[in-house]
Parts: sequence; C-alpha cells; structure tokens
Amino acid sequence: MSEGNKLEHLAIIMDGNRRWAKEKSMMTTMGHKKGADVLVDTAKYCNEIGLKYLTVYAFSTENWKRTEEEVGYLMGLLGVYLDKFLKELDMENIKINFIGNIDVIDSSLSTRIRNLEEKTANNTGLNLMIAFNYGGRGEIVRACRNIAEKVKNNELNVDDIDENLFSNHLYTSGKKDPDLVVRTSGEMRTSNFLPWQITYSEFLPLDKYWPDFTKDDVDFCVEEFSKRKIRKGK
Repeated sequence: MSEGNKLEHLAIIMDGNRRWAKEKSMMTTMGHKKGADVLVDTAKYCNEIGLKYLTVYAFSTENWKRTEEEVGYLMGLLGVYLDKFLKELDMENIKINFIGNIDVIDSSLSTRIRNLEEKTANNTGLNLMIAFNYGGRGEIVRACRNIAEKVKNNELNVDDIDENLFSNHLYTSGKKDPDLVVRTSGEMRTSNFLPWQITYSEFLPLDKYWPDFTKDDVDFCVEEFSKRKIRKGK
C-alpha cells in the first residue's frame, strides 16, 4: 500500500446499477445483480490488501418508494446473496454486519441476516458493514430516543451526554468512522448516508457506475487517500 495516510475504513455509496443496465439495454434487475457480484469481489479484495472496514450503502429507507416489482426483486436478491456471503466471505475470514432497521423487513430475511452476523462474528479479517434499510437521519433520531429513554429511567444523567456517548448509541457503535467516502456514478450527494460518522471523512466521487467498479478502483482510493492533507478542522 502507498506511503502517507493509511486507508483503514472505506465507505461506498454504490450508485448507478439501474443506469448501467439501461445503457446496456438490459433489465434493471441485471444491474442490481451485477452490482451484488461486484460487492463480493470488492470485499474480498479489500480484505486481501488489509483494509479493516468496508461500509456500503445497499438499500436506503427512501428506496421503498421504488416500484413494488423492483423492491421485491431486491429483497429476493438479498436472500440469494446472504448464502453467497456466508459461503464465500466467511471462508475469507470476513466479518459481516448489517446496519439499519433490519427488524421491520420480512422475518425470514431478518432471521437469516442475524444468523449470518452470528456465524461470522469471530472472523478477524475485514469488517464488512452493509447499510440496508438505512437512513442517517433516522439513525440519529433512534439514538436520541434511546438516550432519552435512559435519562427518563435514571440510567443516565443529562450531563453524561457527549459525542462519545452519542456515537455509542448509533448502529456503528465501537467502529472507526470512515476515512474516505466514495460515490460512484459521479453524483456529489451523500444521500442520508452516515451523516454523523462522515463529518470529517474525505470525499471522492467516481465517474463510473457501481457495476463497473474494480480492484483498480480500490487501489486508486488507497492511493488518493494517501495523498490527501487530513486537517479535521485544524
């Protein structure tokens, strides 16, 4: 890996599956399937080169607004890839966590997700965090409610509340904040992705669709981050 800043936590907004498929005159579903395959390959490579965390934005709370047909396909695709994640990524010593409101999705899927998390919990390689049914503002509201409930029950004093305590009530409790946030497809929005956690993250838009993302792009991210001047308010 390059000298300079060492990239440990890469976060990716995986954007452009539908546009990729449309430009190739394919069904939208083919873009999502290719994107899922790219995620598996990317996780394996990030693990191979020694990254500690890879967090990806897979399905937002806003994505429920898509057509019933597309949402149904995405849920089915998740079911297929849960098996693929367990078979291929567990063998690579990759730990898998889902962040987001998993409990409200189909119970068979949520049970399989928790099973996957449990089976990979002791793996010591890359920590792959998949943001599914995730919304950053909702995560913050959830943390506020949990803290308020603890204050109400005299488990916490108001004076105990600080940034560290708040961070510990987020889905990413105990995890390092992202060093670099990448968004494919050339878009410049964060789209409600980890608003608390990426406060001081570097940002890198890539002008390609997610299904075209390769190992070379991971290497480019590592190299680019190594050259950045990390100020964090200084």
